[in-house]
Amino acid sequence: MAEETIFSKIIRKEIPADIVYQDDLVTAFRDISPRAPTHIVIIPNNLIPTVDDVTPEDEQVLGRLFTAASKIARAEGIAKDGYRLIVNCRRHGGQEVYHLHMHLLGGRPLGRMVAD
Repeated sequence: MAEETIFSKIIRKEIPADIVYQDDLVTAFRDISPRAPTHIVIIPNNLIPTVDDVTPEDEQVLGRLFTAASKIARAEGIAKDGYRLIVNCRRHGGQEVYHLHMHLLGGRPLGRMVAD
């Protein structure tokens, strides 16, 4: 069984977070160290440590990550100009919290995806 993370506590509202969206499958909150004017983290409510731990049973929640991202981007006023969605996997991918999560960034031009 995967170890609980800080995100699990945010989902249960045991620690404070600026939650902007929550339903039965996903929770979204503002990143505490934003890298863009809009920086929201979207997480499955059930703990999936990494992308490599995804199973066919997770397909509904993974789809919800994307539909929630679209809904949040519209609510935040960044959908028209565009935004970036990022999912990191493990150490080389830059994953810091081992609870699968998607970063929604926007509100300014974001430049190239990966620096040379």
